[in-house]
Formats: sequence, structure tokens, C-alpha cells
Amino acid sequence: MIEIKHISKSFADKVILEDISGIFEKGKTNLIIGTSGTGKSVLLKNIVGLIHPDAGDVLYDGRDFTHGNKELQTQVRREIGMLFQGGALFDSKNVEENVMFPLNILTTMTMEEKLERVNFCLERVNLENVNKKMPSEISGGMKKRVGIARAIVNQPNYLFCDEPNSGLDPQTSIRIDNLIKEITDEYDITTVVVTHDMNSVIEIGEKIMFLHKGHKVWEGSNQDITQTDLDELNEFVFATRLMKKIFPR
Repeated sequence: MIEIKHISKSFADKVILEDISGIFEKGKTNLIIGTSGTGKSVLLKNIVGLIHPDAGDVLYDGRDFTHGNKELQTQVRREIGMLFQGGALFDSKNVEENVMFPLNILTTMTMEEKLERVNFCLERVNLENVNKKMPSEISGGMKKRVGIARAIVNQPNYLFCDEPNSGLDPQTSIRIDNLIKEITDEYDITTVVVTHDMNSVIEIGEKIMFLHKGHKVWEGSNQDITQTDLDELNEFVFATRLMKKIFPR
């Protein structure tokens, strides 16, 4: 479980996040949604420690990550898996080397042990026999699956996904959503997904936080979201679905 308490963040004189609190539950796909520029990615970066909040706390299973000592922060980071927008693979490394990268910097495993773990994770995301391919030789959907394999290779307790369906066609997006949900259930981890994809919201949004202009204005499940009377949320849901009809990927 991850708990955030009263998170606020500004850049210069521009307020990006203001007094955001919430709980991301273990074993569930927790979604952060909202329009572009509303603070979703900034909140994610505050949670994983890429930037420091101006106020507030982030707790990982009760451990104060924001104000904890360096040893505690390092330990928490070892328990985090991250799927970046676009996959963020190293172009100069092949698939095997990309997935192995966290093991090289975070573990003392032997090469044989690392290869065994890499192959297991690639099989888990249905990518057998692509170890030696370069990122330029595989599709966008395959890159995302390699990114997921890399995110789970170190057996994380917490999985963060930043716009995992960005740039993907609808069918591939569904496969990525299903894979994220399956891994969350299978390993009973705390998964946090930043997205503006309504298909993801409806399919895997077990717990959803809606941000609007830097504030948390709604929280609920995918079963609740179509029944809300909140104007800002209804506008987001309607506009997202309409844009998908007009500009299908």
C-alpha cells in the first residue's frame, strides 16, 4: 500500500499540485487520470522520488519515503518497478540487456541467475526468442512489453506505469492493460497507472483518482465513474470517448 498525505508542488509561482491525499491499494490497479497538464505525471514523480514535494508525505507500507534517511529511500527504490512512457529502452542495448539492466545495478546475482530471471520475465510478457533483437527491430507494442518485463525483473512490490498505452493501437492497448492487470493480481503488488485512456479506466480501473487543475476532485472505481454528477469528470469522460471515435488510433 502507498499513502500520500497533503502533497503540494509548485514550479516558480505556478501551483501544479495542491493538498492531494489518497491511498493506492495493494493488489489493485490504481489509476491517476485527468486531462493533459493537470498534474498527473508530476504527482507520479513526487511519489517515486524523482522530484520532492513542497509539502506532504509519501508512505510506502507505513515507511516515510519523503523524509526518511538515505538508507530507507534506497531500500524503497529497490522495491519499485517503473514502466516509462514510450518504453524508454536503451537503443544501444538488445532486449536481453535492457531487461537485465536493473539486475546489474541492484543485485549480486550471477550471470546464469540473471539470464534465468530475464528469460522468465520475457516469457511472462509473451516475448520468447527476442533476446538478441534491438529496440529498433521490434514494434511499439513489443517495446512496451519489454518495458514491463524490465519493470518486474527485480520482483518489485510497487509497479508504476506512466501512460502505458501512449502511441498504441486499440487492440495492443487492450493487451497491455490486461498484462498489467494480470501481473498485479499474480504478484499481489501495488500498481499505479497514470493514463488519460478511458478504455484503460473502464477495463482495469479498480481504484481511480481524478485530478483537475492540480486538485483531487473525485475518487472511485470504474463502476462508479459513469454514474457521477461531477461536471468536470463527465466532461473528461465524454471528451475522451468522443475523441477516440473521431480520431481512432
